Amino acid sequence: MIGRISRIKEGSLIDYCDSLDGICVEQLEGFFVGWQYPLTPAEHISLLARSSHFLLAIDRESGRVAGFITALSDGLLSAYVPLLEVLPLYQKQGIGRELVRRMLVKLEGLRMVDLLCDPPLLPFYQCLGFHPATAASIRRPRPIGKQ
Repeated sequence: MIGRISRIKEGSLIDYCDSLDGICVEQLEGFFVGWQYPLTPAEHISLLARSSHFLLAIDRESGRVAGFITALSDGLLSAYVPLLEVLPLYQKQGIGRELVRRMLVKLEGLRMVDLLCDPPLLPFYQCLGFHPATAASIRRPRPIGKQ
């Protein structure tokens, strides 16, 4: 565990960690809401393990992963934050903000930390120190491993 912060949701606390030790697929149910081809919990664990950095927000009472963030980095100059997600039950409680804050601490010292977001989310990220930028992307909505 890399620290603890108290957040109340139906009387439970949230722990933040950067390890998959003790994490099982059942704890990762319910993520990728609205995705055409959502990742399975097994794919989700694989994604976390392959990321340069990740953080989990875990409901101490239920053991459920309430949210997560990932980053890919060269470790010298830059990092990209591709995913931040908090389960609907846990949203609007500061968990996403805390995940971003903690990830930025992990990435401190890098010159660039980039992410892409939809326009309605820009104010959230601006409050955390991000600035609007022009970007380009390719999105392939098909399932993992399918051509």
